[in-house]
Amino acid sequence: MNGMYKEITMSEQTIALPIEGMTCASCVAHVQHGLEEVEGVLKANVNLATEQASVVLDPTRVSLARLIDAVRDTGYDVTTQTVSLPIGGMTCASCVSHVEGALAKIPGVLKVNVNLATEKATVEYIPTVSGLADFRRAVAEAGYEVLPTAEELAEEDLSREVRKMQDARRRMLLAWLFTAPIILWMLPEMLFGVAWPNPTIFKLGMLLLAAPVLFWVGRRTYVAAWSSTIHGAPNMDALIALGTGASFLTGIATFFVPIPSYAGVSAMIMAFHLTGRYVEASAKGRASQAIRKLLELGAKTARVLVDGVEQEVPIDAVQVGDVMVIRPGEKIPTDGIVVEGEIAVDESMATGESMPVNKRPGDEVIGATVNQDGLLKVRATRVGKDTFLAQVVRLVEQAQGTKVPIQAFADRVTSVFVPIVVVIAALTFLAWFLFPETLRPITVWVSRFLPWVDPNLNAFTLALINTVSVLVIACPCALGLATPTALMVGSGIGAENGILIRSGEAIQAMRDVRVVVFDKTGTLTKGRPEITDEIVKRETKNVKRESEPETLLRWAASVEVGSEHPLGKAIVRKAEEQGLVLGDLTNFEAQRGKGVRGVVDGQAVLVGSRALMEENGVERTALEEIEGDMRRLEDAGKTAMLVAVNGELLGLLAVADTLKDDAVAAVRELKALGLETAMITGDNRRTAQAIARQVGIDHVLAEVLPEDKLIEVKRLQTETEGLVAMVGDGINDAPALTQADVGIAIGTGTDIAIEAADITLVRGDLSGVVSAVKLSRATFNKVMQGLFWAFFYNVVMIPLAILGMMHPVLAEIAMASSSITVVTNANLLRRVDIRPSYARR
Repeated sequence: MNGMYKEITMSEQTIALPIEGMTCASCVAHVQHGLEEVEGVLKANVNLATEQASVVLDPTRVSLARLIDAVRDTGYDVTTQTVSLPIGGMTCASCVSHVEGALAKIPGVLKVNVNLATEKATVEYIPTVSGLADFRRAVAEAGYEVLPTAEELAEEDLSREVRKMQDARRRMLLAWLFTAPIILWMLPEMLFGVAWPNPTIFKLGMLLLAAPVLFWVGRRTYVAAWSSTIHGAPNMDALIALGTGASFLTGIATFFVPIPSYAGVSAMIMAFHLTGRYVEASAKGRASQAIRKLLELGAKTARVLVDGVEQEVPIDAVQVGDVMVIRPGEKIPTDGIVVEGEIAVDESMATGESMPVNKRPGDEVIGATVNQDGLLKVRATRVGKDTFLAQVVRLVEQAQGTKVPIQAFADRVTSVFVPIVVVIAALTFLAWFLFPETLRPITVWVSRFLPWVDPNLNAFTLALINTVSVLVIACPCALGLATPTALMVGSGIGAENGILIRSGEAIQAMRDVRVVVFDKTGTLTKGRPEITDEIVKRETKNVKRESEPETLLRWAASVEVGSEHPLGKAIVRKAEEQGLVLGDLTNFEAQRGKGVRGVVDGQAVLVGSRALMEENGVERTALEEIEGDMRRLEDAGKTAMLVAVNGELLGLLAVADTLKDDAVAAVRELKALGLETAMITGDNRRTAQAIARQVGIDHVLAEVLPEDKLIEVKRLQTETEGLVAMVGDGINDAPALTQADVGIAIGTGTDIAIEAADITLVRGDLSGVVSAVKLSRATFNKVMQGLFWAFFYNVVMIPLAILGMMHPVLAEIAMASSSITVVTNANLLRRVDIRPSYARR
């Protein structure tokens, strides 16, 4: 995350604002600039595909109302929703005041009105900041109740994307209802040169049919064009408005001057424009379905034990500590800990892994996963916005609100795109109007193979047609959609497969990663080491013996009981399994990277490395005698820990941590993808190299203290041509993950620190690293393809329009197709198989 993602401090806040009225990349640039100008805004990213602005701000310096004003000052608006909530329990005006106060304090609520007579609260709010669950909780905390209604639930279920798609479809159908008769009426004139029934009625009919298409169905286009223009940032709607407006005016002018009427053509341009908008909205809806799918996964209700009796309550009413009852086939309502029952849970919604996971009392479970068999009782540990599912949704939304760095060039282009196109269109008109005879040979030559080109038209008509073509063929939309749609699809696919990508920067950085560094314990290995060997020194002078191996294990476990290290826990676990009674521990001290020391039953005990023994006066000859055994064990990839009491060496314990099942295959596949691998560990070099050989790791960084992992990652960055990714548990390795160009946190279930890395892998296996690399590369490739086609289209099509080779209607079809192509291409990302090759067999 070095130089890319900076951790947000407590004084900073990130909110998402849904923006209304944006139609192209020029709109994005204008809104983003307006937000960045607000004092207290630290960073703003505006996304055309999601139609949202992600704003990082200092809440002590800027209010939500100020942000809304800033958006409105640019000529756009922030989408708000109004909901009417039936309130239970109100009896007087004081109740009204309490409910209003509780709702008004919720972030994102703009206006509240509570009516005692109707017992309803009308709330205007920003749907990306707060929602119905927040309202219910706030009202409940105030001592009242929000009563659910069928209408309210229906409104909640109808997503914004669906409503937009339905509206776009309605406008498209209405446009074609008037445009289809225009096309049929124009056929006799096009085929036979006859205006039926006579020229006057024909021209008047074209005007009357085109007017509703432009000024009723297409009214929003003109409103958006006017708004963007008066605010000094004309957008794509301005180009469409100029093109269709000029064409429509010829229908009026034709009654007074001898020029052809293009009123019918203006309706066709608008109809194709609205058709493109509908197809684009549909494709964007498919691209954004990941978040909808995630939200739909959550349970709606839960059965909670109240005084030993089951009660079914809305999911929002579940509190931390409640015990929930889940029957076979039902969803686990929220995150929690199993208190009763041993069952198999389908966690595929979180991890992408189809195999069920066995759970027993004490195990954690994730909300929205499915109980496959048996009765289960779970104590809720996280509810509402704190659940694993809610965190995943937030992370996916955050990723979709970011940009890939390469998008910056496209943003600079789109910020000046429309004004440049307007200038080009004006110059095109002047050139064809003032120098028709110079340019006419082009139309004569082109007319041989393009039937819509007519070289016999007069200078004004040629100038008008070509100018309109330039205006409507230019497409900043495709430039603005290339990155966000690919990120939207990519982050959604990742979430479905247990790969949570924080930002577009991580996707681009992943493409340039050349070295992947793995932490050993818990990443390459299962993180549950076990004792494999116990070697007792033959002669001891000052230590009373019982059974020798038991004596060795008892001394070691008695001091390791104070340690949090996985190796220490393995020793204690082994002693408990053998039923050993441990001694009383005092003066415990952990020496990082060396071992532990303490006083057990009045005896000084050391457990750890050679260095620890030498520093505390253990005889060198005793260490040399056991050196051969240590080398043999370390060459086998085991960690050998010496045990000494009162300065006398008792022997050693060897501990080994089993490699994860897919470690070897995953490292092999990463190498096949062109990546080098490295392992970082606190183990001694001999043990580390033995493990590296087993896995196939290229580079070994051994005997590294936890606090020095960051330094080692930094050193690798200076020595490597390319970027460095670090894979760790996301908690102990947080500094190293932060230093790496791409930090990848790997873990299981709710234990993962989702905030710790650029990419978080929900599953504990290493296949997720391979899939993350493949997904990042595939997503970035789609971004590049989208940007290429967007630039290529404009670079090729605008000159063709200038040279008179495009009819205005064909130009609009081409423009609409360019946006649709970019969005459709991003959706093709779903066909990419990101599974490792060994997982497909």
